Amino acid sequence: MKRIAILAIATLALAACGNTTSDRAISGAGIGAATGAAGAAVLGGSALGGAALGGAAGAAIGGLTDSGDIDLGDPFWRK
Repeated sequence: MKRIAILAIATLALAACGNTTSDRAISGAGIGAATGAAGAAVLGGSALGGAALGGAAGAAIGGLTDSGDIDLGDPFWRK
């Protein structure tokens, strides 16, 4: 349970960046997958499973937020 809490906090902290819903969902998926894989590897779990869960959570959080809620600027592919 502690592992899930750590991964959830990390995913929420690094949810997404971008101005549009699709930008936030895409960047959230990438950030969440990286965070999930790294967290699972550190905690002794499956990196692939962590990446899948983190990516899904990041995409959901990024897609469900408004640009005023979480705005870390333009994604690198829009600069």
